[in-house]
Amino acid sequence: MKKLVLALFIATGSLAMAQIKPDGKKFNKEEMQKKMEMKEQQRLSDMQKELNLNQAQVDKIKNLHEQRKAEMREEFEKNKGERQAKFEQMKARKQQMDNEMKNILSPDQFEKWQASRKAKIEERKAMMKDRAVNGERKMMKKPHPDASM
Repeated sequence: MKKLVLALFIATGSLAMAQIKPDGKKFNKEEMQKKMEMKEQQRLSDMQKELNLNQAQVDKIKNLHEQRKAEMREEFEKNKGERQAKFEQMKARKQQMDNEMKNILSPDQFEKWQASRKAKIEERKAMMKDRAVNGERKMMKKPHPDASM
């Protein structure tokens, strides 16, 4: 019982922490969007200086970026139902696995198995958060095509 209470306490704490960034501030969607817009504007400004673009070219590139973002947003929304269906399938498979394990294991063994599984999930979350804080996420990005020159 103590382990179950401890596991619930850890799970609740991790959910609360998911909304807090590593620097202790809460996640703010509007703030994130403003930062992304500022970065996009900076990239466009850098491109303008680097390529010596005139204002008409900058405007065309900006429109192209907006069009691309709209297409991506549309594609995301179009596939939303499919993603939700896959999520529901995964949830159903997990529930089926739990039911089968419940039939195989004793109640005590099942409780230990669930606690162990939750601990492993928390460990993976912590590892991923640590990697993101230490900047190891950058390794996942694809190299720029011109980077080899």
